[in-house]
Amino acid sequence: MGEFSGSTERKRNIWMRGLFMLLMGFALHVSGTMLAVIAVIQFVIVLVNGSPNARLLVFGRSLANYLRQIVNYLTFVTETMPFPFSEWPTGE
Repeated sequence: MGEFSGSTERKRNIWMRGLFMLLMGFALHVSGTMLAVIAVIQFVIVLVNGSPNARLLVFGRSLANYLRQIVNYLTFVTETMPFPFSEWPTGE
């Protein structure tokens, strides 16, 4: 009986993970769109000023780290859930 209840608990946990994976997939999509917008803005800034915006560089690095965290979660590399379930990654 103990094995059966453990199996049920694992199935419930995998369904919850599936729900979180859908949410993280949506976050990946939104973050990818943000990445494209930042890349275009940064390109225009470099065209105009000759050098990239420092704040966008830091944010771009943190966004890249966030995207990596999402991909690692979606591919079962890690069980740690990315932002907003943990802290936003640093841009360092």
